[in-house]
Amino acid sequence: MSELRRHPFLDQWVITATHRQDRTFFPPADYNPLAPTKPGGFPTEIPFPEYDVVVFENKFPSLRVDAPDPAVPGTELLPVRPSHGACEVVCYSQVLESTFATLPFVQARKLMRVWRDRFVDLSSRPEVEYVFLFENKGKEIGVTLFHPHGQIYAYPFIPPIARTELENEREHFIRTGRPLMEHVLAESAGNFIFENDRFAAFIPFFARYPFEVYVTPKTHIPSLAQMNDADLDELAEALLAVTRQYDGLFGFSMPYVMAIHQQPSIPGYDFAWFHVEFYPPYRTANKLKYLAGSEAGMGAFINDTLPEVTSAQMRDIPITPIR
Repeated sequence: MSELRRHPFLDQWVITATHRQDRTFFPPADYNPLAPTKPGGFPTEIPFPEYDVVVFENKFPSLRVDAPDPAVPGTELLPVRPSHGACEVVCYSQVLESTFATLPFVQARKLMRVWRDRFVDLSSRPEVEYVFLFENKGKEIGVTLFHPHGQIYAYPFIPPIARTELENEREHFIRTGRPLMEHVLAESAGNFIFENDRFAAFIPFFARYPFEVYVTPKTHIPSLAQMNDADLDELAEALLAVTRQYDGLFGFSMPYVMAIHQQPSIPGYDFAWFHVEFYPPYRTANKLKYLAGSEAGMGAFINDTLPEVTSAQMRDIPITPIR
């Protein structure tokens, strides 16, 4: 059962999804639900003997096309609505041992085109207001399936963090006539950790996590829908560079949340600026950054490091040629 319930104090929708309690949790070593289905073997979520990149509907979706009516009636103060939308899984590769960072460049290029295709398709649906592509990587993030994959949520509303971000982008654009990210980029050159012709990666001046990284186009692109193939290739290169820098930082495969922020699916947001945000949980090789009282209770982050220092650490990490 899933539905949307309004949080009157925070002015945001909360998704209930009780059926997700039954989702796959650390399956046996000999059963990988995201692997290809072997001939004569137990069927997985992917009914093919091999695949390249695969997208399919999440078996335990929080949002769904055929959303049922809410289980309880709402009120004027506490409204309830069906959880219309979509939840999809994107498998990057059929190789279990791979991660985004270890993908060959040619595979990452394909993935970028899949992302663009899914963004365009989901954004065209009348019930969808915001399409969010993301990856949760690592047990420290709560991942229970280690096959390399990401997810896509198509929300019937603009989520609260994106809404706040967009409101500030709008205000800045009205006040200055220039996009907010353009100004941030101009003041962040000293914190760049990677750049190519079209994209830059940097630890922002205002980083909340010790090794938080933004990857953004150098010129204004609102979403994946406006990217040509050359843009997608440069995006793939930048994301591979950052994830490989992460893996070289402490000598192990770095867990993270990768969150893609872009233009909503409804009119009025041409000023939005596509960018990817990475939130790795480690602050040292053996210490995690926990979201405790101040962060979880008040949303006020405390960073134990200086972005000027951590960006230098990341920038000094050698990576093998990507292309």
